[in-house]
Amino acid sequence: MTDELLSAGAAARQLGVAVTTLRSWHQRYGLGPSGHRHGHHRRYTRDDMARLALMQQLVTSGVAPAEAARWAQRSPTPTAPVLVSSPPSPPDTGTRDGGGRSLALGDADPAARGLGRAALRLDALGVRHLVATAVAERGVLDAWDQVLRPVLVAVGERAGRSHELVEVEHLLSGCISAVFGSLPRPPRDCPVRALLACADEEQHSLPIEALAAALAVRGIPARVLGARVPPRALHAAVRRTGPVAVLLWAHTRATADPAQLTGLLTERGRPAVVAAGGPGWDPAGLPAGVVTPATLVDAVELFTAAVA
Repeated sequence: MTDELLSAGAAARQLGVAVTTLRSWHQRYGLGPSGHRHGHHRRYTRDDMARLALMQQLVTSGVAPAEAARWAQRSPTPTAPVLVSSPPSPPDTGTRDGGGRSLALGDADPAARGLGRAALRLDALGVRHLVATAVAERGVLDAWDQVLRPVLVAVGERAGRSHELVEVEHLLSGCISAVFGSLPRPPRDCPVRALLACADEEQHSLPIEALAAALAVRGIPARVLGARVPPRALHAAVRRTGPVAVLLWAHTRATADPAQLTGLLTERGRPAVVAAGGPGWDPAGLPAGVVTPATLVDAVELFTAAVA
């Protein structure tokens, strides 16, 4: 049986990467097609595809592309589709793209470093694939804590310090939001008793999207109002929907005005649970009756108990 020869487009589809990625790996690292028929373009052989698959696996695991290419090229049995561990390498204190920009990820999970590299390349398909894989393999909250949040923090710190990488931050946030939004939700006839919103002028909405996705896994639907919810709009939503539990997220002290929560506690038919989530809140300054879950895991447990 003859070896099937694949075009660049077919090879890219089989691997789930862009054709431009294959061309880059060919030009930079020599991982190109070797099959050739007279009068035709070169085609990828089975051995070529095995090396590319190994290259992709190593890069996804957080190995630098140049190092991954060296390992793929010297693999003794490239045709054997065996999962391998990442090769030993010097400590990686950051994630760097070809342009010299870096993310300070320290000793973060290898999956976080791989996600950081894909984000720096603005590889939207790769980023979404890595986010979806992390969520599928680890669950929403573990993926958030171990993979997604470290990269978001590193990108945000880099953007705040140098006013660069805003495009990376937007692409990464959009992909994470899309993956969270694509996860299965409880049936439509399931009553929605949880309401999640960001404080007035608070733009960091991904944590409450992660919380909503984690609650959905437990069969608990949540109404998510998103970023920058003015107090009047929040109170109107509470009056109209009658939630059992409400969480207001504030990422910074600048958006964490306790007065936004005071009104909820005095509403007729007030929610049984009013929670302040996020690092922006000062627990000592919150009105009596407001609970402060320290983590998203705590928030999930709190809301699960409240709506059960």
